[in-house]
Amino acid sequence: MNITDVRTYILGNPWKNWLFVQVDTDEGITGLGEGTLNGFAKTVEAAIHELKHLIIGRDPFDVETIGLRLFRDVYSDGGQIQGSALAAIETACWDIMGKATNQPLYKLLGGRCHDKLRCYANGWYRGPRTPENFFEKAKIVAAKGYTALKFDPFGAAWRTVDRSDFSLALEIIASVREAVGPNVDLLIEGHNRFSVHTALQFADAMLPYKPTWFEAPVPPQLISAMVEVARRSPVPVACGEDYYCREQFAELLKHDAVHIIQLEPQFLGISASKQICGMAHAHHGVTAPHSAQGPVCSVVCSHLNMATPNFFLHEIFDEFNEPWEEHVLQPALKVQNGYLQPPEGPGLGVELNLEEVGKHPYHPGNWLPLFKQGWEKRESNR
Repeated sequence: MNITDVRTYILGNPWKNWLFVQVDTDEGITGLGEGTLNGFAKTVEAAIHELKHLIIGRDPFDVETIGLRLFRDVYSDGGQIQGSALAAIETACWDIMGKATNQPLYKLLGGRCHDKLRCYANGWYRGPRTPENFFEKAKIVAAKGYTALKFDPFGAAWRTVDRSDFSLALEIIASVREAVGPNVDLLIEGHNRFSVHTALQFADAMLPYKPTWFEAPVPPQLISAMVEVARRSPVPVACGEDYYCREQFAELLKHDAVHIIQLEPQFLGISASKQICGMAHAHHGVTAPHSAQGPVCSVVCSHLNMATPNFFLHEIFDEFNEPWEEHVLQPALKVQNGYLQPPEGPGLGVELNLEEVGKHPYHPGNWLPLFKQGWEKRESNR
């Protein structure tokens, strides 16, 4: 079996354009992947078409070689853009392998390690940045059966915050804790916002509300800063969604300071993601992959998580997205009472609904401006 072509499709979700790929083969089997990257859909699409000549004619089963050709052989560091292009193509190759062997992806990655996957809700707090909005929305989410909720209470903060904004963030955390009670995990999203000192001030101040983790409290580029926060914070630090190669995780893990690893399969590809899960396992860490891109990303994470012994939590953004999202993939991924099962069909177990994709055209204003006031409303910036 050989790869004959790579096709791309962009769906214009109002808060983030989603990029999908389909890889064709000479045996008529087509694989599905995703290359969504906030603000760079057209750029990643161009990268896919610029790089696909490297893998046309290759056997889609040779994913390690395909990964080397798309990453090493280019001899350039394209960062998350290159990683997104690689992951989109490589994911589609894994989908082809599953279809050719009539096995779900998680079976090819090591088999079932869990009865079901516990999910945490993200994106549920869409609306004004007030304790009242967070309180009401949190109660609704908990009533759906979710036992873990993630949210960013920090507005458009960057590095430092004034006293009133500091207090408002804590009031929001307190309101969510009051809404859901003592037994639900609260996951506080930092979105790479703070200096080391500001992050530590927040970590100390949020401790009474017993958060399960403080995510990405400082920018990811200086791993030493993340390590410093992790060692001094009374709240466990989670991070990793920004990294796009094994070496970055090796540098992070060698310090044995961060033990909740949020790898992003959409920047790494499935092969590297599986290896990084093993690296975290060797450091007694757990994994909670980033899954807030498009719907294929969530399906990929469900398979990876099912086959990962040290899996912790699965991120769910899909249920709190646009209502038509459930029609983009067939069948749609469904959460039941806060838990999830990966699809049992061959490969990813889902197919792209091109008719639905065609209803939502690309627009450059579809992106999430995390440092702009009111981003929580997740409205298009057209």
